[in-house]
Amino acid sequence: MKALVSGSAGFVGRHMTAELQARGWTVYGWDLAEGRDCLDYFASSHETLDLVVHAAASEPHRAAIDGEAMHLVKNLRLDSAMFDWAVRTGTRVLYLSSSAAYPVSLQTGQPHWHDGPRWLAESDLEDDPDAAYGWTKLTGEKMAAAAGRHIPVHIVRPFSGYGEDQDERWPFGAFVARARRREDPFVIWGDGSQVRDWIHIDDVIRGALAIVDADVREPVNLCTGVGTSMAELVGLICAEVGYAPEIQLRLDKPTGVAYRVGSPARLHEHYHPAVSLAEGVGRALA
Repeated sequence: MKALVSGSAGFVGRHMTAELQARGWTVYGWDLAEGRDCLDYFASSHETLDLVVHAAASEPHRAAIDGEAMHLVKNLRLDSAMFDWAVRTGTRVLYLSSSAAYPVSLQTGQPHWHDGPRWLAESDLEDDPDAAYGWTKLTGEKMAAAAGRHIPVHIVRPFSGYGEDQDERWPFGAFVARARRREDPFVIWGDGSQVRDWIHIDDVIRGALAIVDADVREPVNLCTGVGTSMAELVGLICAEVGYAPEIQLRLDKPTGVAYRVGSPARLHEHYHPAVSLAEGVGRALA
């Protein structure tokens, strides 16, 4: 079995590459960071592969999402080129969408909806996504639906993926690095109340491949259904290190939406996340 992983040097891409190789796949990695632009491949290749995992994106972290408008153009170009190539060659697609595609109006500071927690379900997708990056993924899913008329396409929407080798451009990686340095005061962007659904990268990858293996053709959240605030996560990390720093809140920094937790019901039909947040923190600081 042969697969192409776009964005193979990125956080998701390198973990996806390792997992596919462990399963016996031959994997071709393309990443601009390594001097291999997947746009060149998509424009010129006529080779049919068994799978393309499209993880390439231009700086999908909060600072760039809020501060670099042209990433919208770059990401749409990547997605359109990939789908055009996949349809032309008849290659199965695993499309990495995002929880950013969900409406901002459903991600307010109210964590409950009627008489239960407000989980974002796959059917909640509509207009008003989170910033330009959310529009990219919302549009990418429309491209995926069009391509799905010709080839098998699988769409997954990862929530807040994290892991021990994540860099400091993402909250989890930044918090771990600050704790390792025992920074005091400890900086948190925003007021610390922003809630996210943290899912370990192992579960992101294995959950996504479970959707491919089951040939699911409808979008699936990659999430746990458990919400943890930034401040709570920092508390877990600092406790693991063994120190209690002063917390410095940076209200001038980008914070994203207030409450983003996914419904794992559809994912649970095929896969159950196995790594708890406490275990993931322990792994990162081991």
